[in-house]
Amino acid sequence: MAQFKILNNVEHADLRILTERSAALGDDVMYAATFPSEFRQVQRHYPICFLRHPETREVMSVALFGVEDGENLFLGDEGWEAAYVPLNVRRLPLLVAFQQQEEFGQSVREPVVSIDMDSPRISRDRGEALFLEHGGNSEYLEHMSSMLKALHEGNRHAGPFYQALDELGLLESFVLEVEIGGQAYRMSGFLTINEEVLAKLDTEQIGQLHGRGYLEAIYMVLASMAHLPELLERKKQRIEAASAHA
Repeated sequence: MAQFKILNNVEHADLRILTERSAALGDDVMYAATFPSEFRQVQRHYPICFLRHPETREVMSVALFGVEDGENLFLGDEGWEAAYVPLNVRRLPLLVAFQQQEEFGQSVREPVVSIDMDSPRISRDRGEALFLEHGGNSEYLEHMSSMLKALHEGNRHAGPFYQALDELGLLESFVLEVEIGGQAYRMSGFLTINEEVLAKLDTEQIGQLHGRGYLEAIYMVLASMAHLPELLERKKQRIEAASAHA
């Protein structure tokens, strides 16, 4: 279970972060959350889909790495087998938390860097140092802080994008059923862009999407789905490799 603490250079002075990629360090995940301003990098390697929270009905976008829970087909013996690793994977075990602070007599929520103390990435004898010997932020922590800021801003601007997709009826569910190596696999619960609805939007609607920067993101999602057959091929190769060593 995660144990989050606000990062500070006293309590966490000697902490280091393991940055290599492996299942043992928690990278064996089927997907990771992404956001529209990251789509350009993500769509080069992974299918981008959407998920809807069953209770709040809120939507989020995800980069797919596998076809079943606990599976990352981009993890190999040498680490991560793609040129780009999504920010929500690279940020771990750090994340943005919020702390109430007083400013000019008013209470405001300020973003702060938090760390999961139960993460397998935390070490005290190897990896990237978070703080310098005399307490300042390390270059690694400065880089991670910039990454967390990009994540925070990306997520903050993603909500209106998802809302626009919903309002225009552009999201539809899809189910993928496939047999690989004699085993049946079924992916469900994911959403994608409904191309028929997109094609029927009028000029004003298309103009509004373009003006808000959403049209490009939509086409990046559509383009990313070309990686779905590649993902299935990775699954096939993984099964064949396992059979060969059985």
